[in-house]
Amino acid sequence: MNANVGGIDKILRIVAGLVLIVLAIMGIGAPWTWIGVVPLATGLMGWCPAYSIFGLNTCPMKKA
Repeated sequence: MNANVGGIDKILRIVAGLVLIVLAIMGIGAPWTWIGVVPLATGLMGWCPAYSIFGLNTCPMKKA
C-alpha cells in the first residue's frame, strides 16, 4: 500500500470529509453526508483505492 494521495489533494480530502461529517452530526443535509468518512480516511492514510485502480498518483516524485 504505497501512498498515492499527497499535498493539496490530502488537505482537500480531510477538509471535505470533516465538513460532511459535521453536517451529518448536526442533522443538516441527507444521510449520505456520512460518506464524509471516506475522504477523511483516505486523506489521513494518504492512500486511495480508486487511485490505485486507475493508476493515479498525486504524491510528489521521490528523488533517487
